[in-house]
Amino acid sequence: MDSKGSVLMQRYELGRLLGQGTFAKVHYARNLKTGMGVAIKIIDKEKVLKVGMIEQIKREISVMRLIRHPNVVELYEVMASKTKIYFVMEYAKGGELFNKVSKGKLKEDVARRYFQQLISAVDYCHSRGVCHRDLKPENLLLDENGNLKVSDFGLSALAESKRQDGLLHTTCGTPAYVSPEVINRKGYDGAKADIWSCGVILYVLLAGCLPFHDSNLMEMYRKIGKAEFKMPNWFAPEVRKLVSKMLDPNPRTRISMEKIMANSWFRKGLEIKPVIVEKENTERAPLDADAIFGCNEDLGSVTDSKQELTKPCCNLNAFDIISFSSGFDLSGLFEQTEVKKEVRFSSNKPAFTIISKLEDIAKRLRLKIKKKDGGFLKIEGSKGGRKGVVGISAEIFEITPLFHLVEMKKSNGDTLEYQKMMKQDIRPALKDIVWTWQGEQQQLQPPQIAEQPQPQPQPQPQPQLQQPPLVLPTQVVMPQES
Repeated sequence: MDSKGSVLMQRYELGRLLGQGTFAKVHYARNLKTGMGVAIKIIDKEKVLKVGMIEQIKREISVMRLIRHPNVVELYEVMASKTKIYFVMEYAKGGELFNKVSKGKLKEDVARRYFQQLISAVDYCHSRGVCHRDLKPENLLLDENGNLKVSDFGLSALAESKRQDGLLHTTCGTPAYVSPEVINRKGYDGAKADIWSCGVILYVLLAGCLPFHDSNLMEMYRKIGKAEFKMPNWFAPEVRKLVSKMLDPNPRTRISMEKIMANSWFRKGLEIKPVIVEKENTERAPLDADAIFGCNEDLGSVTDSKQELTKPCCNLNAFDIISFSSGFDLSGLFEQTEVKKEVRFSSNKPAFTIISKLEDIAKRLRLKIKKKDGGFLKIEGSKGGRKGVVGISAEIFEITPLFHLVEMKKSNGDTLEYQKMMKQDIRPALKDIVWTWQGEQQQLQPPQIAEQPQPQPQPQPQPQLQQPPLVLPTQVVMPQES
């Protein structure tokens, strides 16, 4: 499937090999429909699962879909088969910036232009709650016009990855570019660590060599910890000052992004361009990273057709949530609860995962899928009961792209048979995707309106979120994904 000259998912013609690593290789490819050249990163799913890199791949997908900047490699779509994961990305024709630097130092104006583009991209990532954590010339690509493109977000961290002390605690990155606080393993600010790496990159661009280098790794770490390095005599005084402030071993006194961008040397010849390259009010379809690792057959594009087929029925605002909430449910005044014909549950899984789970349950119980339309699914029994065939409809309502409310109710047949099927077969089978069933008090509470006073004096702690932050216009406090 990934050999040269083959056609991938009937959409891309694979071409020459651009690069290869332990778990993945990158091919040039051509979109058969548009003729556009792209780079496709092919990841071996079995190898990734074996070494426990699933979360790293999921993180890379989430981050790359979150970032849209002219100096960041764009992720067009993700596809998957039984054995492979395919990242379809923007093709950077100019290759790695490392190849230019390996030939020697760059002219000051050229180095400054790359540095300006790097800082613009990294500052934008930080504004979106993303820290790269592995910035180095090998991860900086160039397009056909010589513009810099930041790539490889596999080690990146979202703001929600921080512990209660507000710091990151995972040691990662490439040794020569890693900041002292990352090496010390005492927790660090990811944005400050990125600034240090940018300082090392600036030094490399202008000097043609690393500021910290030693054949003994521990000795190199000692030099990094004390910021022990020498400035080449051709560095201008203003460059020396800027590099020294970026390579400050104390993250608290290290220069900020704002001050870097206000620096007079940095601003020379600075081209002011619009940051966002996408059209206003356009949203990108969320990716179901779990489905990528769970598929047993070709999924095709996880960003296109699958998302359309499972698009929820509608979005819910704060008032809809209140009306669905068990605390405001007035149905008990009009009907007996023991013969209630509908149940609701909330889920922090994407719509695609919820629909797939319901389809699996129907197949296992030998139920027929009578109708499937977007976020609506209707299933029926194969045998007639006392009042005909039992029918159950499931409707998915979107609260956020990563949090849904599902209503399941009897559409026809005998109520007792429906309740028996729900209690004995369907509810137990749904436990993997259910956050909470409506009306049931659990340790994890259902969504509350932000302004609503909480009856509990000490609210339950929420699990840490692993997905990008979501801005809700209705200011609803959502449960966090564990």
